[in-house]
Amino acid sequence: MPQPAFRNLAIVAHVDHGKTTLVDAMLWQSGIFRSNERVAERVMDSGDLERERGITILAKNTSVRYGGVKINIVDTPGHADFGGEVERTLQMVDGVLLLVDAAEGPLPQTRFVLSKALQLGLPPIVVLNKIDRPDARPAQVLDEVYDLFIDLDANDHQLEFPVFCTDARKGLCRQGLEGELGNLKPLFDEILSALPAPAGDPTAPLQLLVTNLDYSDYLGRLAVGRIVNGTLAANSTVSLAREEGIVRARVGTVYTHEGLDRVEVESATAGDIVALAGLDEVTIGDSLVDPEDPRPLPRIAVDEPTMAMVFSANTSPLGGREGQYVTARQIRARLEKESLHNVAIRLDIRANDAFTVMGRGELQLAILIETMRREGYELSVSRPEVVTRDIGGAIHEPMEIVQVDCPDDHVGIVTQKLGGRRGVMTEMHNPGHGRVRMSFRIPSRGLIGFRSEFLTDTRGTGILNHLFDGWEPWQGPIPGRATGALVSDRAGRATTYALYHLEPRGTLFINPGTDVYEGMIVGENARDNDMDVNITREKKLTNMRASGSDEALRLAPPREMTLDRALEWIDDDELAEITPSAVRVRKRVLAANQRPKRGDGG
Repeated sequence: MPQPAFRNLAIVAHVDHGKTTLVDAMLWQSGIFRSNERVAERVMDSGDLERERGITILAKNTSVRYGGVKINIVDTPGHADFGGEVERTLQMVDGVLLLVDAAEGPLPQTRFVLSKALQLGLPPIVVLNKIDRPDARPAQVLDEVYDLFIDLDANDHQLEFPVFCTDARKGLCRQGLEGELGNLKPLFDEILSALPAPAGDPTAPLQLLVTNLDYSDYLGRLAVGRIVNGTLAANSTVSLAREEGIVRARVGTVYTHEGLDRVEVESATAGDIVALAGLDEVTIGDSLVDPEDPRPLPRIAVDEPTMAMVFSANTSPLGGREGQYVTARQIRARLEKESLHNVAIRLDIRANDAFTVMGRGELQLAILIETMRREGYELSVSRPEVVTRDIGGAIHEPMEIVQVDCPDDHVGIVTQKLGGRRGVMTEMHNPGHGRVRMSFRIPSRGLIGFRSEFLTDTRGTGILNHLFDGWEPWQGPIPGRATGALVSDRAGRATTYALYHLEPRGTLFINPGTDVYEGMIVGENARDNDMDVNITREKKLTNMRASGSDEALRLAPPREMTLDRALEWIDDDELAEITPSAVRVRKRVLAANQRPKRGDGG
């Protein structure tokens, strides 16, 4: 029994193709905001990290009303590392708006999100965005989109998708490739006519699948999901179908989405997306069902994680000075809470003070670490490693499809570097405007630490995207970092005099006056071996002076060790020390006389 008063829609695309900007335009043109209201750009990217990095990390719900119909819109992440958010979001909707950059065309994450939507049988509307770019090529990009649909075995109905061209920043669109740009009215009309109303019977027994969790300081945990069948009233008794079995529960307040706000309602009916308070024990994948006639829905299944890191308490001599939560027990509780909220995260606790966290990629784990440090946590993390599988008695590792877009001049160095990391070129395309697009198939571990090296090699002009592409037998050894470390051999404070005389040895990571300890890495050695250095050495004072000998020493700016850079740089015998105010790198074994040296058999 379709519910004509609703449409449930997810906007999916590759990262930075304009999803959140299009949602902004849809909110404005549906009349959600007053004409004089002050609204931030990319209003759906509400988190600090999302605004700083310019990417969507968490899927978020909003709604607009058009023609008497409530359109629930879900803005999804575009980065491959947050694919778990996309997978569970697609369980809530009845159609997708596939956004593709009119110049860049379909990229790896476009393939991923579209394949998931087609597997669920969701009808698509294709939007070619950024039509105002001088290098836009909508006709060729549309051909590439058709090729992608055919490659993903889309059925005949899914291939008959409507096509729109948009300039999301200005809120303009047109249907088809030709014609004048106008407002978004044609797109809203197409959403109502092309996407099906949600099927569901308001009189049937209750069925609601929990696909997301939120948190309120006043209400506690909020369960977000779509009512598949039945009607849900506030302060009603329901059954909660969990992995362990079915238990009785009581729903507190029921909220629906109106624009960017959650609005409290007495009841909600089949087809609507709601947020529920009062269910403290609920987790993602649980179902709310009728106590008299329980019919649980299938649990959400997402792709397995491919990358792992070991989190532990910070045991350095500077540990405990800068953070609020510093013990292993507090870190464990925070990680267990994260694993409840994020279905793409797996937690393996084998020791009381070290916890293996598995996720989709380096970025997802880096976002988790950055979130924790901003919350006041202090911890140490190991180098990222791939998650392997035993298949038929042989070790298999995850593989990635890598797509590189770079100027002609840098093709040689990129091919050489990826070839050395066991990458195999599968495709090369030269459109003829000075840039080349190449595709490689490479082990996931070959990409660890490669992104910053890639940006340096291409002088910041290259674009690199990757997507998980199955499991293959172990591909053999991959060379690690070619340089060693400059390691402080004592505690103290770094001096300008010592740093000045160490500069010819390599690249420094710290400024004068920085507190150091034995085993802390203060720079990168230009050679391939580790070197213990006295970073606290001062100039001996004498009563003799000579002209020019006491001039001020000038130091080159150090390479600031950010979180992303630290995770890429560290080796197997090193750790990144993360605190709310600093990121340091250190040796796993601090004492120099107990630590094997790199280049000396260690």
